[in-house]
Amino acid sequence: MIRHCVFIRFKPTISQAQKAEIFDEIAALKGRLPGLLAVHVGTNVSPEAGMDKGFSDGFIVDFDDSFARDAYLADEEHRKTGAKIVAAALDGARGILVYDLETED
Repeated sequence: MIRHCVFIRFKPTISQAQKAEIFDEIAALKGRLPGLLAVHVGTNVSPEAGMDKGFSDGFIVDFDDSFARDAYLADEEHRKTGAKIVAAALDGARGILVYDLETED
């Protein structure tokens, strides 16, 4: 399984409604893309103050395997939402952290 983690430093001008719209678009891909198992979205709730380095919001997408993840990355709807994320992130792509973890789950 591949766990695709995306953490975002949103611009201060981005509203909760705008964040929700972006995350809803990511979640909507679950019904369309084979091998996309789960989508988890939310705000960091860690008690470790400052350890998030400003990446206070994000999402995690679970995939069957790397092939399903790669299909997601190539998907046109994902690319459109990705462009929205870059536009909403502080300093564009530098305000986004992507981390993929391969697990046995």
